[in-house]
Amino acid sequence: MAAKIPMLAAAVLVATTLGATPAHAADAVVQHDLAVTAVQRQAVLDYWTPQRIAAMPTGPVTGQAPPHDGPDGAGFRTGTAVDRTVGRLFFVDRGEDESCTATLVAAANRSTVVTGGHCVHTMDLIGNDPQWTDKLLFVPGFRDNTRPYGEFVARAAFADTTWVTDDQQSGHDQAFLVLNPDGHGRRAADVTQTAQPLGIGLPGTLPAQEFGYPRAAKTPGHQGRPEFTGQRVARCWGAPKENPGNADVPMPRGQWGVPCDMGGGASGGPRLTAFSGTTGYGVVVGVDTEAWYLHADGSLCLDQTPDCTRYLFGPQFTTAVTQPLYQRAAAA
Repeated sequence: MAAKIPMLAAAVLVATTLGATPAHAADAVVQHDLAVTAVQRQAVLDYWTPQRIAAMPTGPVTGQAPPHDGPDGAGFRTGTAVDRTVGRLFFVDRGEDESCTATLVAAANRSTVVTGGHCVHTMDLIGNDPQWTDKLLFVPGFRDNTRPYGEFVARAAFADTTWVTDDQQSGHDQAFLVLNPDGHGRRAADVTQTAQPLGIGLPGTLPAQEFGYPRAAKTPGHQGRPEFTGQRVARCWGAPKENPGNADVPMPRGQWGVPCDMGGGASGGPRLTAFSGTTGYGVVVGVDTEAWYLHADGSLCLDQTPDCTRYLFGPQFTTAVTQPLYQRAAAA
């Protein structure tokens, strides 16, 4: 465990050695204050009771089937850095209790997590009425409705201007949160004693692991299990593919993912490369935000025929979008 602190120091260099953020890029960052006062923080803590969390809906179970573990979805053992860095992110969106996944990343303030943009800011179904989500609470290592490393109320959200004005821009569906200290005045990384390295500008083709807290799954052998009802962390792994889109459904470049059955709740989960199953460390190179099906040849499959495979895609971190977000959050 003595390797944790040196790893944090090296992790900061992954992002900060990229150079200064251009002024125009810094202007593209929107900061939204959340729970700032002690009263606001306590209101969030009072809201997210174990009973409320247990009552959150999960996906259906379509039939009895033996448990299935494979690259498209499985649990992950306890006792690694994943427990301390990947957590469940609870929030309220337009009056509805929701959850995503977030990851504690190395930062000077020791209080920064990365997640999906739509976990902090959304539009309605017709693309109107932009709103920030509310009552954001990060629980690292959430497991079976327990909080082994405490709970941290989000103080501020940092999202890209493009995402805040147009939620169809998938490449901008990423955000950072800065967390308040816990009730004992400790910052998140002071409690977990570690964080994941952040990688910006790395190629999307590198082998990847995706982690999340899905509340639903398509495969009967996944459905109803703790790893697919938001109670334990799940993962997928493999060789990523880029979502090609097509003439009818154009996609921006840089949406990468692996075959994965994780459903809602896994959004914002990390996509890691150079991952060690022994230590639980990798380099966070993107977040997972939306599922699409691909044919075997890599083309987009819109009819979800049996020969198609479900992928969980999300933006790869870039200097243009991610770097200014990270630098603003890490300095807050």
